[in-house]
Amino acid sequence: MKMKIAVIKGDGIGPEIVTEAMKVLDKAASVYGHEIEYRQVLMGGASIDAYGVPLTEETIAICKDSDAVLMGSIGGDTNTSPWYKLEPSKRPEAGLLGIRKALNLFANLRPAYLYKVLSDACPLKTEIAQKGFDMLIMRELTGGLYFGDRKTITENGIKKAIDTLEYTEEEIRRIAIKAFEIAGKRRKKVISVDKANVLDSSRLWRSVVNEVSKDYPDIELEHMLVDNCAMQLVKDPSQFDVVLTENMFGDILSDEASMITGSIGMLSSASLNDTKFGLYEPSHGSAPDIAGKNIANPIATILSAAMMLRYTFDLDKEADSIEKAVSDVLDEGFRTGDIYTEGTKKLSCSEMGSEIAGRIG
Repeated sequence: MKMKIAVIKGDGIGPEIVTEAMKVLDKAASVYGHEIEYRQVLMGGASIDAYGVPLTEETIAICKDSDAVLMGSIGGDTNTSPWYKLEPSKRPEAGLLGIRKALNLFANLRPAYLYKVLSDACPLKTEIAQKGFDMLIMRELTGGLYFGDRKTITENGIKKAIDTLEYTEEEIRRIAIKAFEIAGKRRKKVISVDKANVLDSSRLWRSVVNEVSKDYPDIELEHMLVDNCAMQLVKDPSQFDVVLTENMFGDILSDEASMITGSIGMLSSASLNDTKFGLYEPSHGSAPDIAGKNIANPIATILSAAMMLRYTFDLDKEADSIEKAVSDVLDEGFRTGDIYTEGTKKLSCSEMGSEIAGRIG
């Protein structure tokens, strides 16, 4: 297979971690007989420095003409970087919002996986952490409260803020379909999270998800109220496989899930549209304080590349090989500084990438 991948290395540690992900992808392609064409473009602070804007039409066009986008972290130090003296529409993060809109990326996937050898880093009780967990939170990304009408008015001398939460049945249906399709590649269970005991939007959400589930009889569906879900994530995270939810709930729950893994440097993510196209990036930030020092953890970006092989290219075997290589390296005691403990071997960013690539095939 020939894969055409747009690469946005990004800012801060972005170039370092994306370089290692490309190293791992190249090794997987070599072992399994694939060809990769990379086309590098700029976005975020790097684009501001080069072109004066965080996202150019050329970058959008090249991304649209690719099968997928592999991206590093975007942004810099908000206190010291000149990028943050610009108006909000010209700051690095505006590029991220712009590309999501341009590529119609409505489904955000954030896995949360606890490696047994890193269970000591999990803040949960030992007996809970030792059970482990492997979940994927699928968040609707372009609707709901964050994108509804909003205004602040004054009534009788008192200020009043109004935010509108809207969802159409089609917006719900397309994210539900993605959730069931991806559950089919995992453990075949979807937990749909809402607040149907209070909100009309959630009642519609639940109704549409039930309709979609009829087309996937082999996938188990469970509904869970969002407050209960928040409790269950810290009580027994092992019960979750695919968690499907709307924009704001997903924003909150995915951060909670990332915290119980012990290290955000391990967490991948993907944003998909209604085709196989996706944008793949680490969940963590650009860490400008350690940029250029070759000490960043590239695993989240490497695992994002594995997600790309699985969800855009349907190369499950190749994705499995990368994920196993990551697990093997950790089992053998190799660590970057953020997850280093006494008795393990500390590696640089590039060394970690090489160790993982070396175990593929």
